[in-house]
Amino acid sequence: MAESVELPSRLAILPFRNKVLLPGAIIRIRCTSPSSVKLVEQELWQREEKGLIGILPVRDTAEMTTVGPLLSQGVGTDSGERSSKIQVATSESNKPDGKNQQEVMHWHTRGVAARALHLSRGVEKPSGRVTYIVVLEGLCRFSVQELSTRGTYYTARISSLDMNKTEMEQVEQDPEFIALSRQFKATAMELISVLEQKQKTGGRTKVLLETVPVHKLADIFVASFEISFEEQLSMLDSVDLKVRLSKATELVDRHLQSIRVAEKITQKVEGQLSKSQKEFLLRQQMRAIKEELGDNDDDEDDVAALERKMQSAGMPPNIWKHAQRELRRLKKMQPQQPGYNSSRVYLELLADLPWQKASEEHELDLRAAKERLDSDHYGLVKVKQRIIEYLAVRKLKPDARGPVLCFVGPPGVGKTSLASSIASALGRKFVRISLGGVKDEADIRGHRRTYIGSMPGRLIEGLKRVGVSNPVMLLDEIDKTGSDVRGDPASALLEVLDPEQNKTFNDHYLNVPYDLSKVIFVATANRVQPIPPPLLDRMEVIELPGYTPEEKLKIAMRHLIPRVLDQHGLSSEFLEISEAMVKLVIQRYTREAGVRNLERNLAALARAAAVQVAEQEQAIPLSKDMHRLASPLLDSRLADGSEMEMEVIPMGVNNQELSSTFRVASPLVVDEAMLDKVLGPPRYDDKETAERVATAGVSVGLVWTAFGGEVQFVEATAMLGKGDLHLTGQLGDVIKESAQIALTWVRARAADLKLAAPEEINLLQGRDIHIHFPAGAVPKDGPSAGVTMVTSLVSLFSQKRVRADTAMTGEMTLRGLILPVGGIKDKILAAHRYGIKRVILPERNLKDLVEVPSAVLASLEILLAKRMEDVLEQAFEGGCPWRRDSKL
Repeated sequence: MAESVELPSRLAILPFRNKVLLPGAIIRIRCTSPSSVKLVEQELWQREEKGLIGILPVRDTAEMTTVGPLLSQGVGTDSGERSSKIQVATSESNKPDGKNQQEVMHWHTRGVAARALHLSRGVEKPSGRVTYIVVLEGLCRFSVQELSTRGTYYTARISSLDMNKTEMEQVEQDPEFIALSRQFKATAMELISVLEQKQKTGGRTKVLLETVPVHKLADIFVASFEISFEEQLSMLDSVDLKVRLSKATELVDRHLQSIRVAEKITQKVEGQLSKSQKEFLLRQQMRAIKEELGDNDDDEDDVAALERKMQSAGMPPNIWKHAQRELRRLKKMQPQQPGYNSSRVYLELLADLPWQKASEEHELDLRAAKERLDSDHYGLVKVKQRIIEYLAVRKLKPDARGPVLCFVGPPGVGKTSLASSIASALGRKFVRISLGGVKDEADIRGHRRTYIGSMPGRLIEGLKRVGVSNPVMLLDEIDKTGSDVRGDPASALLEVLDPEQNKTFNDHYLNVPYDLSKVIFVATANRVQPIPPPLLDRMEVIELPGYTPEEKLKIAMRHLIPRVLDQHGLSSEFLEISEAMVKLVIQRYTREAGVRNLERNLAALARAAAVQVAEQEQAIPLSKDMHRLASPLLDSRLADGSEMEMEVIPMGVNNQELSSTFRVASPLVVDEAMLDKVLGPPRYDDKETAERVATAGVSVGLVWTAFGGEVQFVEATAMLGKGDLHLTGQLGDVIKESAQIALTWVRARAADLKLAAPEEINLLQGRDIHIHFPAGAVPKDGPSAGVTMVTSLVSLFSQKRVRADTAMTGEMTLRGLILPVGGIKDKILAAHRYGIKRVILPERNLKDLVEVPSAVLASLEILLAKRMEDVLEQAFEGGCPWRRDSKL
């Protein structure tokens, strides 16, 4: 290594991105960019051994946390060179792709002069691009005075930062420098000794310590470590020898400490491994001793029992091979190993799943199934007929892949119990899976076994719980699944409900295909709209709209009252509820589509009766049919007054037996006074509609909700203002647009409808219109309130009241045509529950009346409308007298 190097006043510059070359270090680089190739050709290849270049560190714009200063600009003075800014777009030679990337580069002010130890030239095929591989040795530091461009690469006017011979001799006599040199050599020798023990090398490095000057040794040692770019720059900027030695000593010591820490960790790990190996050998010896003594090992027995259970599970051949691999892996593991329990739980799941076990279906008797459905459910004629058709197909073709039935309807109409009845008719087991609020796809497909706390999905867990491969599986509340960052459960159900795909359903935890084609899936939902269309396409929707008051009465007398009495420990001897009282409960306290609120009200009456029965002081034990015992021995004991043994008769589990031990003089009969006392004042009144439409500007509409059909009142009023329209009642965008259309149509027809004189055609002159949809706390939206709002506005402007016995539904266009709407059956049933006598429907909804029960249609007058004028003709008493002479 040369002691001193004479540097020229200007050097060609090769940029190093986020890297530093220190004096004494040797690096190998590959030059591929045009600028670096040109530099190597002109400065190194042509000059052979005389060539020197400068290595100058640069950093990206994102890395601007520099230690030293950065060059900002320079002015070229040599001929043939041009000045340029230093933060320019350039490319570095040590980039692997060698492409010119237009990025701002920030140059460091200090670099290292380097000479080439080896050069090799190559040509890439098929592009023909010339590349160079250069081995460079760092010589000495320099400072950049000015940076310019020469052709495609950079040159710099520099000044050397190395000391001359006289300055070096003065520094070497400094006591502080001598102390730093000794400390550095001692630390370096200690590092070499550690490396020599570890790698059996170090003789060559010891020679360097004895022959190379200390200030150069510092650069050589530091260049061999993996340190950060900032530390490399700090070492490059250390021109002062004392500072350089101090930093080098710190880095060498840090490297030494990291090696020692790594050795301690390695020794600790090796010690733990040897300990586990020792435990394994001892356990093997213990197992052999127990075998000789005839003692049984519980773990071995458990694994053997698990293997026998897996053999009897009836797995398919491909899954049995997979299970055998897992079992062999389990046998090789120790119970203390972390994965032992998870592997064992997984194999137990494989053994517990019903791969071949199926419940035997008895011969289907359609007549008995029909009687069972009629006894369990009143009404629902079309729904029960569809179920009978489904069962008939299953009888003719047991392996038929029938459709997935989806019962859609309001709460409390019997959707879940219908699925249970299908299972009873088929003689299959029934399992219910609730999907309400499920947002994680893993609830359907399971978790990967790599996760802590992983478990199978709800489908596989349900099959394991029911124990057969062909149950009736109810997917309850399928419309209430959500989606978030954890996936979309509804999308995961697409494979489950597709008969062409569910033969190979893949649960993430199970990780083997499972056949779901034998499972009969039944789904329930309150609404169709939230169900994704691809999932809805895989199911046959069967709507359960709700019950009429007559059907509710029959359901209450046949099903609800006996069930409520049994649940409260009562019988008909204690509480009598007549049909008239049940009718009053239905009319005054319940108006929902289902029967849950009706059952709650009946339960309240039963609780009131239970209190009276339990508070009676005179209770007669046993029943009235008990005969008097006649025995001479008993008579003699009673005559003598002697004690006698008593036999305790255990009470049965049947509530009827409990209630038979009490008797009242007369049963409690429910009357109107008891209804008012127990249930409170009536919540609904038949006069409500008449009272609310007693003034002009109010009309009665019919709407559909998730709880069935409802009656919706629309109120309109006028006030002084500027012609604005105000809407209240938590309305959605669709219903707001319908209000705008309704007001526009009325204003356009004001003269024809005789709502204003021809010269006063503007209905909103000097006044505002306010339309309100009570109740304000319930959100409302949908395209079925247009005709109701028009009727309300016409009533307001004409000051004529709408008929109280008439309700309407339908949407209208801007030209006054009436468009059909959905939910006709639910809406008509709601009108029937509210006691409305006349219903105005769009003419194109005539076909939907087939689904309405004939008893309901017989009690209503259905009026069909094609245009808005037809609606107005029927909505007001006596028609539209103000339009008789109009040109409508």
